[in-house]
Amino acid sequence: MSRNHQKGGEPSQRMLRVGELVRHAMSELLARGALNDAVLDAHVVTVPKVKMSPDLKLATIFIMPLGGKDATEVLKALDHHKKFLRGEVARKINLKFAPEVRFKVDDSFDNSARIDALLNSPRVRQDLNQDLNQDSSTEDPAAEDGSAPPPDATRREP
Repeated sequence: MSRNHQKGGEPSQRMLRVGELVRHAMSELLARGALNDAVLDAHVVTVPKVKMSPDLKLATIFIMPLGGKDATEVLKALDHHKKFLRGEVARKINLKFAPEVRFKVDDSFDNSARIDALLNSPRVRQDLNQDLNQDSSTEDPAAEDGSAPPPDATRREP
């Protein structure tokens, strides 16, 4: 089960299922305001994903404050309440062992914004326009006016 994941393979179905259970439990705790913390009360925190270790004893919880502001302060506040959150997650999901929780800022939003910026850069647009121009110049001009025979018709040379 875990050998493929340790070598960089895909996580197992069980890891994915438990990760989703942890994600839902953590999202509910943060939305409900179960923690008495001024930093967490001032921010809306989303939990986009949770990665579980192959033995299900470690949950890496990726978080993102709304707008990406004050991420380090939110991480510090969550780390401060780590024991309480672990106990609450353990009560909500039924596992043999309560997973140890670790918090990280989710950088997938930054990565997707960077990729969008690269795709919209003038260099890439120039390359795309060149590809479009080359594709249109290699097409048969007779095919556009309908005078060319259909592709399935066979030609016979005299």
